[in-house]
Parts: sequence; C-alpha cells; structure tokens
Amino acid sequence: MSRVLPAAGSLLVALLLHVGLAPYIAIGGVSPNILLVVVVTLGLAQGPRAGMFAGFAGGLLFDLVGTAPIGPGALVFCLAAYLAGSLKENTFAEGWSVPLVVLFLASVVAETAYGIALAFLGEGAMGFLAFLTVVVPGALYNVATAVVVYPWLARFLRDERSMTMFRRLS
Repeated sequence: MSRVLPAAGSLLVALLLHVGLAPYIAIGGVSPNILLVVVVTLGLAQGPRAGMFAGFAGGLLFDLVGTAPIGPGALVFCLAAYLAGSLKENTFAEGWSVPLVVLFLASVVAETAYGIALAFLGEGAMGFLAFLTVVVPGALYNVATAVVVYPWLARFLRDERSMTMFRRLS
C-alpha cells in the first residue's frame, strides 16, 4: 500500500501535465509524452511488476484522453514499463546515463509499437517518415524532459528512502 499511493499520485500529476502542459511546450509539432516518462521511471524505480501495473494504468489514461481507440496505449505502456523495470537492479547503480538511454529506447519502441498498433486498427499509417519526424524527436524530447523529472521522481518512487546519491558498482 505504501508503494501504491506515490505511484498513483505520480500518474495523476503526469496525466494533468500531459493534458495541460505538454501541448503548449510542443516543438515542431512534437510534445513530450509525460505519461510514458513517468511509467518508465516507475518501472526503473520499483521493478517490473510495479512498472507493468503503472504502465497499464498510464497507458489506459493515455488512451482515454486521446482520440485513438482504447487499448493500444495500455498494452504498449505496460510492456515498455515492464521491460524497463526488468533493468531495475543495474540502473540506479550506474548513475544517470543508463536510465536516460533506457528511456530513449523505451520511447522509440513504445511510440513505434503504438503507431503500428494504430495502423493495424486502421487509424493511420506508420512509415519511415513518421519514424524520423515524430518518433525520434519525441524520444529525444522525452529524454530532455526526463533530465528534469527523473532525479526527483526516481527518489520519490524508490523503495529505499535512505539513498542520498548515486554510486557506481565496483
């Protein structure tokens, strides 16, 4: 129960920022996917199981506030957060670079899979041009957002509250 409340609060704040702030900070028509940043961070901080549940909830929220069919976002976010959460043990011991690389890769894979899922449902086409103009810039924008959000959110969501700084494995 002590882990559920911070995660639920983080998802609620992410939803509000995703709907209320992200469209206004878009650059070239690309805005950060704040919900994806939060669910991947939650997976990295609390592990694959918590990431899976948060990813499903965050993806469902993403689907509910969007205009696309309900379901693809929940599936894609769930898988992305689960896979990121499976790296929990090695992520925090390596500093900032590993979580940001994981977030970039998770963003690229999640946005590509989401576009393909929508194409299968007849809601658009996912092509190479969309990959270069939407997916990659969106992933870079997610990483830029995570540089600001990740340190605070990760410390807030971690199980071990006594952590004072990142350290390297020897």
